[in-house]
Amino acid sequence: MRWDENHESPDVIDRRGEGGGGGPALGGMFAFLPLLMRSRFGWVGLLVIIAVAMFGGLRGLFGGGEQRVHGETRGVAGAQGDEKMVHFVSFVLDDAQTTWRELFSERGRSYRNAKMVLFTGATQTACGRGRAATGPFYCPPDERVYIDLSFYQELSNRLGARGDFAQAYVIAHEIGHHVQHQLGTDKRVQSASRAEQEGAGGASVRLELQADCYAGVWAHATKRRDLLEAGDLDEALNAAAAIGDDRLQRDSGGAVQPETWTHGSSAQRSRWFKRGYESGDPSSCDTFAEGTL
Repeated sequence: MRWDENHESPDVIDRRGEGGGGGPALGGMFAFLPLLMRSRFGWVGLLVIIAVAMFGGLRGLFGGGEQRVHGETRGVAGAQGDEKMVHFVSFVLDDAQTTWRELFSERGRSYRNAKMVLFTGATQTACGRGRAATGPFYCPPDERVYIDLSFYQELSNRLGARGDFAQAYVIAHEIGHHVQHQLGTDKRVQSASRAEQEGAGGASVRLELQADCYAGVWAHATKRRDLLEAGDLDEALNAAAAIGDDRLQRDSGGAVQPETWTHGSSAQRSRWFKRGYESGDPSSCDTFAEGTL
């Protein structure tokens, strides 16, 4: 992928090296329980998140040790190193949001930028205490994407999804959740019954596959802007397949159980990303209207 190696984003909040604290008040937390920390790539179940949120310390939203940058907060204790990766994720974040701002404008809507928080180990969020073990996630109440950059080592070394466009896909997927939040799609899932949310064809899987498709829509835009290089599409498709529920279940030594899926199979995730990439049209991503995913 072609990108500006010196890029900085006013929407990146650097908390690396600060450590994490408690979460929000109970009322705000439980209002979003069905959507807590979306896009954990199927690694952590809801019961674990509830336990973390209840026992991780329910204090303020965010702690100290920060300074104002462009009207937002940026940590002053960010870890040294990984600076090239910081520039990379900043570039992808801004490029993805520029794409969605343009798409929203074409449809007579205003796009509201998300923030991206870089952290180490654990951090406070409006959804409870976020941990690196959950993988990257999006928190609807504070409209922020959270990522511990060490995740990319896991993505490459353990899951075998290598390359910069695999890394970019992860961010584009999370911004897809931010798009859903602005469109009210996440509320549709939140209001569904538990039976409607669960399973291979449930609303939770449909929400995740739509975020994959939205990531593909962004990838289509990068192709138009001549940012794609040979092999980039394959990297993204490989990453989507690597985090399919069936693949993760097999890799963990368990049986494939579609009734427990939360994000979709490897084939589904790759297929919906490719649909967005080929069309470049968000309207092609209506997973909720599809009988067969």
